[in-house]
This record gives sequence, structure tokens and C-alpha cells, in this order.
Amino acid sequence: MSLTDEGSLSTDSAARGPLATGGEGATQQVVVLDYGGQYSQLIARRVRECGVFSTLLPHHVGPEEVARRRPVGLILSGGPASVYADGAPKLDPALLDLGIPVLGICYGMQLIARELGGRVEGAEVGEYGRSQLTVHRHGRLLADTPEEQACWMSHRDTVFAPPPGFEALASSTGSPVAAIESVQRGIYGIQFHPEVVHTPYGQQVLRNFLIDICGADGSWSARSVIEEQIERIREQVGDGRALCALSGGVDSSVAALLVHRAIGDRLVCVFVDHGLMRKDEGAQVISTFQDHFHVPLIAVDAEARYLAKLAGVTDPEQKRKIIGTEFIRIFEEEAARLDGIRFLVQGTLYSDVIESGGGTGTATIKSHHNVGGLPEDLEFELVEPLRTLFKDEVRAVGAELGMPERLVWRQPFPGPGLAIRVVGGEVTKEKLDILREADAILQDEIRRAGLYRELWQSFCVLPDVRAVGVQGDERTYGNVVAIRAVTSDDAMTADWARLPYDLLEQIASRMINEIRPVGRVVLDITSKPPGTIEWE
Repeated sequence: MSLTDEGSLSTDSAARGPLATGGEGATQQVVVLDYGGQYSQLIARRVRECGVFSTLLPHHVGPEEVARRRPVGLILSGGPASVYADGAPKLDPALLDLGIPVLGICYGMQLIARELGGRVEGAEVGEYGRSQLTVHRHGRLLADTPEEQACWMSHRDTVFAPPPGFEALASSTGSPVAAIESVQRGIYGIQFHPEVVHTPYGQQVLRNFLIDICGADGSWSARSVIEEQIERIREQVGDGRALCALSGGVDSSVAALLVHRAIGDRLVCVFVDHGLMRKDEGAQVISTFQDHFHVPLIAVDAEARYLAKLAGVTDPEQKRKIIGTEFIRIFEEEAARLDGIRFLVQGTLYSDVIESGGGTGTATIKSHHNVGGLPEDLEFELVEPLRTLFKDEVRAVGAELGMPERLVWRQPFPGPGLAIRVVGGEVTKEKLDILREADAILQDEIRRAGLYRELWQSFCVLPDVRAVGVQGDERTYGNVVAIRAVTSDDAMTADWARLPYDLLEQIASRMINEIRPVGRVVLDITSKPPGTIEWE
């Protein structure tokens, strides 16, 4: 079982992932420093969409760490603070003297302007949402964009005058100086957010910075990931053997195929049926990898073992850690039956590392048990070929590897499985069976409506709540099932899906009629943020 299939690199973990050491490998990269902006991860993704690999790091890592990676450029993200607020993130001026182009976005531009002698002040009226940008001079940064264009703003502090030696390129509805550049120093700034879809020419601005100014060749792609990872896997594993934690989800499947292509049958996949999977999923995984991919596979029936370990446990973090520890223990047991197993392959993604607090100063949202929940006495060396990739990039790699479409586009499923969808109570077989049946109905109706590919995730949650109802003129006291369906690009942000009312009615009707313990069905309409996609 993959230790996660859901979905920033820390300064410690980055070197373990693919393409993470710009100076030590052939891949060009741009470093994005995160100053706490809600769109920081999106900046990193947009850079990659331009064919340039990006690494997201906390703002305080320091110029030495940035320089060690030998990036072709540096981007300073936006952030919620005022540059004048006590405790606000600061800019180390040495970052501006690394000899590489620098682009400040929103808060990042304000930091540059203030540090270099520009005038930054708090405006009487903030500028939030859609705004009109007027370009007075295109320069290098705004080349090939219109003189009048829409943009997305989110700030109160405003740059009223650029630093000496800088040219003001544009203004907006609420910003006298909305874009600046100093070609001589290689420093650029924009007040608006180019990474969001509400800025139509934002990707062109990023492309100008990356390709024209930084000189990146824009050649990073799924194919380059495959080639570099196969080489790195062979270098790491050598003539050794590896176990792969396999679930059949796209993350673990792509990781398995990459490693299998690199080392062949010296990879053994271990599928742990922990009894926490969706209906009929275990049989499907075994059939797919044994019959279709012909990958060596060991199937372990561990349902009773997991239910015993989870009995009486209600805390979600404890559930995750128990599940993570048991996975490792099972892998160790399987490895003991084989010769020369020293490596463990996992489908860890970039978003997993970010949410698990992957780095000093990064908040832990929840522990993905392949990142924050691994036991300290782990006996394996980890092989994580997807650790620096977002989910959509993993799908592209899977398609390039020839994976069937139904696997490539399978919705994410968390490593802890249905255990974290039994919310507020202990995990029992009865509750898991209710969830399995409810999920099967939901997926059946979603697919029948032709919406499966449009949703990032759709699933059911079983809270520890009962509700009064009436069935057949009798009072009932049944379980509550919550429907969760979201749209997203990479799981870093998500919006609740506006499913048709007729579809919701059909789903609820089937659940109540076909699953006897279910007495009420509700819909979760929380976006991320402020919520997370999973409830636990």
C-alpha cells in the first residue's frame, strides 16, 4: 500500500527528491521563497508550466542555501503581512546580490522597493481582487502584453516611488507603481499576482522573466523526469533490491513503474490489504499489477491486524501514526523473508511534504504518514522518485510511462484509507462497510453523470453522529453520511464542487434506501482553505 496517494521541500529533504539539486544535476531550476502568501505553491506550479523546474523554500533559508542550488533565478512570493509590521518576514539583502535575476511578487516587490530605497506606504484604501493595469513602458518584464490589461491584486501597502535606478513600468487602479525593473541589476517587481487565472497575461509575464531574463531553456517535462529519475534510482539502489509500497493509486503506481523500469525484477511490490480500502479495490490492484504490468507482487491480508491496532483510537493523528508504523512493520516482515531488501519505494508527493511541515518554519497541517508519521527506527532507505512533483505532473509521467487511462486519472485516495473518513470515533468493520457501500454508490453515480474526470476528489465521510429520521412510519436513529466533492489542480487549494441537485438527490436516495444503517445524507461545502480536503 502506498503510504499516501493524496496530495515544499524542506532544506533537509530536498536533496532526496528528483531534480532538487540544481547545481548537482543537469536540470535548471528557479527557487521560489515563500513569504506566507496563499498563492506561493501556485507560483511554483506556474513556473513549471513554463518548462522550468521550481523549488519552494521557506523565506528564511538564507542566501547560502539558495546559492547552493545554483538556480537560474529567484522569485520572492507574496505574503499577508505589512512590510512595517512587527515580526513581518524580512528580506536578506544578500539575496539580491547572488548574480541571478530576482522577481518580487506583491509583498516580495514591496520588500525589494523598501530595501533599495523606494517609497512604500500603507494606502488609505486597499486593492483587493480584479484591477486594471496600465502599462507605461513594457521593458523586458512586461513585453508582449497589452498597454491596458486586467490583473489580480491583494495588498494594502503600496509602492509610491521605485528605488533609485529602477524604472516604473506600470500603474493600476490603486497602485501608482505596479511594476518595476532594473535591467542593470537584474531585479524586477510586480504588485499584481501573475500566477492566478484572473491575471490573463500573468503567464506571459512569468515566461518573460524565466525564458528571456533568466535564460532558462524551458525544457523541463514529464519525459525529462522519467529519464533523470531512472538514472537517479539506479545510482541510489545500485545492485540492491527494493520493496514498493503499492496501493494501485496513481502516486504509488507511477513510483513503482519508474523503479521497475530502472531496476527490473529487483523491485518487489507489496500490497497490504489493511481492510481500509474501497469496495473491491484490493482485487483490482492485484489483478492490474500482476496481469497487466507483470510486476513482482506480494499481497498481504492484514485487515484483522489493523482493526485490532485501531480499536478504541479516535484521534486522527494517532490513527495516521499507527497505520504508518504498521505499514513499516509489515514491510520489515516481508523484507526479512527476502534477500537483500534495503530500500523502500514510496509515492510521496510535493504537496505531502508541504502539508506535513517539510522544513523549518513550515506549519504542519496534518501528518502524511509517509512524511510525518514514519517511525524513527525505520530500517529502510527511502526511494521517493515523485517527492518534488505535484499530482498533475505525476499524472503526466504516468501517461508517458504508458499507464492505462483509468489508473492515470484515478482520484486521490489517502494512504490511511477509510480509517480517516471514520471521523470522531473508533474504526470498526461495521463502519468501514457502511463507508464502502456509500462510496460505491457515490462513485457509480458520479461516473454515470460523466463528472468523474472533472472532480479532484469525491468521497464519503462517516462522522460519529446519529440523526433521527422516519422510515415506513417508524422512527429511525441512523448514521449520517457526508458527501465531499472538490475541484482542484494540485490539492494545495480546492473548491467544493457544485454537483447538480438532481444528482445529489439520486445519490442520497440510493444511500438511504440501499444501506440500512444510513438515515441521513449531508453535503460538505467547505473550500480549502479554510478547510482541508479530507476531514481528518
